[in-house]
Amino acid sequence: MSDRIYGYAGRVLRINLSTEKVKEEPLSKELIYGYLGGRGFNVRRLYHEVPKGIEPLGSRNKLMFATGPLVGIGLPLGARLNVTAKSPLTGILGDSNVGGHFAAEMKYAGFDQIIIEGASRRPVYIYIHDGDVEIVEAEGIWGLSISKAYDIIRQELGDWRIQIAIIGPAAENLVLFSGIFFNVYRPAARTGLGAVMASKMIKAIVVRGDGYVEVARPRDFERFVEELEEAIYAHEQYWPRRSMGTSRILLAANRLGFLPAKHFTEPVVDYAFKVSGERLAIEYNVKNRACFSCILPCSRFYVIKNGELAGTYGEGPEYEALAGMTVRIGNDDLDYALKAIELANDLGMDIISLSEVIAWAMELYERGLLSRKETDGLDLSWGNMEAVLRLIEMIAYREGFGDLLADGVAKAAKRLGKGLDLAFHVKGLEMIQADPRGLKGYGLGFAVASRGADHLRSEPFIELSDNPDVGRRLFGEPEATLRLGVRGKGRLVAYYENWCALVDSLEVCKNIAENMEILPPSKMVEALRIVVGINMSVDDIMKVGERIVNVERAYIVRKGIRRSDDMLPRRFLREPMPKGPSAGHTIELERMLDEYYRARGWDPETGIPTVEKLEELGLDYVIDDLMSHGIRLKKASGSRQSSPP
Repeated sequence: MSDRIYGYAGRVLRINLSTEKVKEEPLSKELIYGYLGGRGFNVRRLYHEVPKGIEPLGSRNKLMFATGPLVGIGLPLGARLNVTAKSPLTGILGDSNVGGHFAAEMKYAGFDQIIIEGASRRPVYIYIHDGDVEIVEAEGIWGLSISKAYDIIRQELGDWRIQIAIIGPAAENLVLFSGIFFNVYRPAARTGLGAVMASKMIKAIVVRGDGYVEVARPRDFERFVEELEEAIYAHEQYWPRRSMGTSRILLAANRLGFLPAKHFTEPVVDYAFKVSGERLAIEYNVKNRACFSCILPCSRFYVIKNGELAGTYGEGPEYEALAGMTVRIGNDDLDYALKAIELANDLGMDIISLSEVIAWAMELYERGLLSRKETDGLDLSWGNMEAVLRLIEMIAYREGFGDLLADGVAKAAKRLGKGLDLAFHVKGLEMIQADPRGLKGYGLGFAVASRGADHLRSEPFIELSDNPDVGRRLFGEPEATLRLGVRGKGRLVAYYENWCALVDSLEVCKNIAENMEILPPSKMVEALRIVVGINMSVDDIMKVGERIVNVERAYIVRKGIRRSDDMLPRRFLREPMPKGPSAGHTIELERMLDEYYRARGWDPETGIPTVEKLEELGLDYVIDDLMSHGIRLKKASGSRQSSPP
């Protein structure tokens, strides 16, 4: 790699809101070689700069935005960034990934990473343009919905090309699963990072730049782009994804029997088409939209054209929102689901966590464990959408029963003193819209993911192929790629965790790069050579992904996470799937965990990375840090440990 940095803007921006001081730092090549970008950059800094004991909503927490080397250069793979902080919802790693146009504009403004420190004494928004930073008074827009505040900022700055990351009333009221929304409809919603932004009194971050990013080998780059475009256009999933995005998963999940209907009690429903992505595409969608430079415009703009909710419009929804506001809460009315999604987005909440707290309350209500008096008069029968719409507002503004739910399902169950076994989360983060009894590799991924119940830390989509030959060839075990298989899942999940960490650090679209297999590790090597000028092998870059996963694991280990926390709710372990193609199955988690820890090189008793593994990945600083916290690190022949704490 030459002294010139290709593929990156080359600078890091630090903004301290307590002192209103702004500092620029050069992007180090050590960081580039070791972590590549985005998610890797953020977790490396988070590990060092947000130690144990920092309050998530205190001024010492840091909010980090980082993008990667394949963003802003015209690759047809989208443009994404990671937002990272200590999570107020889980108390561990807070991290979320988002697409759109913000990431590219951030690089054109001159920065690969933005780090927000301290806290303002008054509401502000931050305006970053071509290297300059302004901290602008925002009293007039504090308290407004996301769409209203967004319009006012655009009018105030008079520049329609600005890109805006913004929070809504839910974040301002410190709802612990509030998100940060980019240009109104694109959320970095998981783990409560909106509340972190609100705790710093930031209503919005605005970026605008007229800069550019150079690539190392322009002629090779043109050829590479053409090859990627041909592969994407020719892919069998191109048109289904363009027409429906991930909303097409709902009918597939119903067919395979892993829907979360009525809070994971009905894996198959007879009204699936009524709330499907297929019906959305036919009756509601009016326009496709894409992230920056992407040639697969999988997001869709919808309008409700008829009925009492006619005129309601928005972008999306993706599968998680669609299933969350339909089957998970027992609702078969698509119009009301779209209205609920639009409301939740405008108030600024994570729809996955929101759907879980509502579904949890509904199951308690249906079982007679929650009274109408306790819900402030709301009838929380399955599918009662008038009550759902009211409850969404109550949660966002922390009114009455909504205040209980605003801290997430784990805290709500503890505070209420009932429904603990029915609170579906891992490490405090609510589960997505897929029943792990019918999708066992994903289930293992939920259990071990570094930010809590999560399908995007490891997305082993290949098990949906149900092809034993693929499992035998890739992982040495036919069951590895069988949807209901058990053996080989540890190796499967560990591999996809490493790959997903790479995709999140290069900051391209996971649906294209990984799920469509357009950018496998061999292509990543080629991309880095052409764009950045780095000559790495497949093994080299997979070690980068593995390094990121291990730093994240060390971060949560430092917070007290152990094997016992890599767990799924009781229903999925003990209650067989009631019907459908996955009927009779539970998830055999302990067997899969044993294999996973072996594949990872972690201590199978504790889930803590071993000395050998950390040394192999060049993470001596992690070894020293964990030891300084009194954490025992095992070696193959004994252990390396600190003095007893």
